[in-house]
Amino acid sequence: MKEKLNDYKNWIFDWSGTLVDDLTMVLDATNHVLQVYEKPLLTRQEFKERFRLPYTGFYEEVLPGVPLDEVEDHFRAGFANSATSGVISPLLPHAEDFLEFLGTRGARMFILSSMDAQAFDGHAEELGVDHYFEACYAGVLDKREQIHAILKKHDLASENTVFLGDMTHDIETAQHGGVASVALLTGYQSREQLLAVFPDYLVHDLAQLKEMLST
Repeated sequence: MKEKLNDYKNWIFDWSGTLVDDLTMVLDATNHVLQVYEKPLLTRQEFKERFRLPYTGFYEEVLPGVPLDEVEDHFRAGFANSATSGVISPLLPHAEDFLEFLGTRGARMFILSSMDAQAFDGHAEELGVDHYFEACYAGVLDKREQIHAILKKHDLASENTVFLGDMTHDIETAQHGGVASVALLTGYQSREQLLAVFPDYLVHDLAQLKEMLST
């Protein structure tokens, strides 16, 4: 374990599966891409078992040889179609309450996400949570390549900083940046997958994390 959770002043959040329940839309968009190339579609469980970040590796596996920019164009189209079909990606339970809680404590908050930057900007504004974040870094393929730049740009001491995410890549990013890691069981990967990369904290959801900070 690192410092006590109450000692962390800087909070970096992943977006999908950490603050927002967008698995349905992402699965719809992914299956749209697969359908374009006449590949078998994935069930929800198959997607959770196979999807990984950086997502370049996932798409190299399921669509070998297809250029990434081409894949991303089809993904954006599938994501937009999912939205217009009435699929809504709400905040996860307790997310806004937790952000408000941190705000009252004077915490500095940031986003570091692989979510398409344009889609993220519109979604964060639509959900009314964009004002909580000092800066947002979306559309990041490999978060490990960005974490040190964020710490340096915003003068964030690593010993006072924690990164929250729902995937092994998030925990590996925290470890790469020398910051604490919180793994959440609200998103794309299982307890077993997350424990395999040794997060500093593993919590069921943000309500449990708030309770830990309140004691």
